Amino acid sequence: MPEFVPVIKKKDIDKAVSSMARAISVDYADRDLTVIGVLNGAFIFMADLVRHLDIPVEIDFVRIASYGAGTKSSGQIQLIKDVEISIKGRDLLLVEDIIDTGLTLSYLVDHLKSFGPRSIKICTLIDKRERREVKIHVDYAGHVTKEGYLVGYGLDHAEKYRNLPEIFHLKF
Repeated sequence: MPEFVPVIKKKDIDKAVSSMARAISVDYADRDLTVIGVLNGAFIFMADLVRHLDIPVEIDFVRIASYGAGTKSSGQIQLIKDVEISIKGRDLLLVEDIIDTGLTLSYLVDHLKSFGPRSIKICTLIDKRERREVKIHVDYAGHVTKEGYLVGYGLDHAEKYRNLPEIFHLKF
């Protein structure tokens, strides 16, 4: 049976989401923002984030697979669902639950650039740097962590534990 060690409390998640939303709202006050969530992990975080924005936004999702049921990225990135709205000339905000190796986001940024957006920025709830393999500039980060296999608030292990309201280190 796995052990759940508390890492980030719900009140701290809420503060981070609210703070990031304020900064995003200021940064994009007079621009056409499209928020693109990376499924499945980002859906809870993104839903809370966009509800805190006080600017109009368009919303879309992409789905990328690289973990499967493992605890480490397979290194094999597969685009399962692409954007469905036009992003040409738009400012994009990619919303991710966690950035770990950076491989997925690097791939996704390169892919989205091919559609001709005006700009691309990255927003993540958790910027986890212990296994970073590629340089990724994170524009908005809720929390920076160094280590641990994290679950809860959208983060999963083999599609389980996303529903937990806080973030935990999953120990096996």
